[in-house]
Amino acid sequence: MNTGKSFTSPHIAIRPEWLSMRQEEAIWPDLPIIDSHHHLWDRPQSRYMLHELVADMSSGHNIVATVFVQSRSMYRQHGPDIFKPVGEVEFANGVAACFESGLYDNRNGCAGIVAGADLTIGQQLHDVIGQMKQVAGARLKGIRNSTAWHDSPEVRSNPIQPPRGLLSDPGFLDGVRTLAEYDLCLDIWAYHTQLSEVFELAKACPQLHIVLDHLGGPVGVGPYREARKEVFDEWKKSIQQLAALPNITIKLGGFGLKVMGYHYFECEVPPSSEQLAQDWRPYTETLIALFGTSRCMFESNFPVDKGMYSYSIMWNAFKRICNGCSSDEIQDLFFNTAKRIYSLDLPQG
Repeated sequence: MNTGKSFTSPHIAIRPEWLSMRQEEAIWPDLPIIDSHHHLWDRPQSRYMLHELVADMSSGHNIVATVFVQSRSMYRQHGPDIFKPVGEVEFANGVAACFESGLYDNRNGCAGIVAGADLTIGQQLHDVIGQMKQVAGARLKGIRNSTAWHDSPEVRSNPIQPPRGLLSDPGFLDGVRTLAEYDLCLDIWAYHTQLSEVFELAKACPQLHIVLDHLGGPVGVGPYREARKEVFDEWKKSIQQLAALPNITIKLGGFGLKVMGYHYFECEVPPSSEQLAQDWRPYTETLIALFGTSRCMFESNFPVDKGMYSYSIMWNAFKRICNGCSSDEIQDLFFNTAKRIYSLDLPQG
């Protein structure tokens, strides 16, 4: 098992000087926001820990809470492989404790934790979840495995290629059903070419709530580099099927993933929120129309996306996208859906 100590990152490098070249005032600065998806890690040439997270959360928007998602960070060095991810949960819970001290403007970082646990290990999964609950308590909200797979070497968003067909593996399915026994969500990151597998999994496990990350992964690199319209049409058709299943919620974000095919990092100055909103609106409007705001939530996917745009500019873009939404719909997208799906213990937004 990889412990996250050393690997080549598939993400765009963060350049603080470049990001600083684009500044905007925060739109709707008082709107309460839950960042439903971010990571933390300390890696060569890439550090995003407590203070980096706090700096982004404090960059102009009212980020009241966040959800940490597995990053292969701080795995335990010793012991059986299946229990090494417990170290990451312990680490994220420690960051949450730092926030709970009140030192950071009473924000609630890592209020929810989506852990990484191998769902194919059978009955041992009960022991792993038990240990994770011991170190995180009620903050443990879900599990995510590495499942985004494509046969093209150009389509990579993870330094470690997961096995093909994991989402339809019988052992994986057994593990997924175990999550439902603990009232835990399953977060899934999959490419648009895998959404039929997500559909079958969701149908087979109606008692489980699935959170689909990063729009459902419309790929824009490799064999899809010059096929954005064709990919959009294929993605939309699959998304329509998924939206018919009530146990699926979707995250709006992840546009800064290299596999999405945007090239903001190649520009002389970072993109404006107007440009981002214009580029992203076809996807976000499609998802909001099909799922409804009560099943959609915005996410940052930082620091992964930070190589493309800054935290504050990104939230401005999301807010611009919502210009035509009602007050209730805006509350859903930025706060209520994440709070409800992850059962976060927070005041109402």
